[in-house]
Amino acid sequence: MPTVYGLRSSGNCYKVQLLLEMLGKSYRWIDTDSTRGATRTETYLSLNPNGKVPLLVLDDGRRLAESNAILCYLAEGSPYLPATSWDRARTLQWLFFEQYSHEPYIAVARFVRRWLPETHERQAELPRLHERGANALDVMEDHLASEAFFSGGVFGVADIALFAYTHCAADGGFDLSRWPRIGAWLERVRAQPGFSPMIA
Repeated sequence: MPTVYGLRSSGNCYKVQLLLEMLGKSYRWIDTDSTRGATRTETYLSLNPNGKVPLLVLDDGRRLAESNAILCYLAEGSPYLPATSWDRARTLQWLFFEQYSHEPYIAVARFVRRWLPETHERQAELPRLHERGANALDVMEDHLASEAFFSGGVFGVADIALFAYTHCAADGGFDLSRWPRIGAWLERVRAQPGFSPMIA
């Protein structure tokens, strides 16, 4: 039974929880609140020197960090990770997109609006975060004009990764009614067997 250290309200941690639920795998979850310093303790840093969640720990002691790397490891041999090299590469393309063009804007806008006071200096970042986040959502909307999902044309780990912060983008000030194909895709993800919502 693998152990996951994570913060349930974090999209990056939610990705791992969602895939494990869809796979029907047993796992142990250890709540680790990075917003309160739980990832900066000596004990946690001995497990993950980068001091972030999620962290997957296997029974034999092996440890794996970075949410999308964890997704690929857990999905190996399942329908959620394409078998062909081309479709797997297309899936990885969207996983990289999520971390470099999507999450840094949509997730950060959510953090600024939900966890920082209105007087905090980082509130000034919101216009740029909204602009860049909207650009990422535009790219997703365009893709969904020709394919129903992001993991080689079928539902898989890239959809889980993108769903994690897209479904709660309104928390960061994004009006998702502007992207109707994304809205329909979110419903298709929620309709997948084993789906479970984020625990706030």
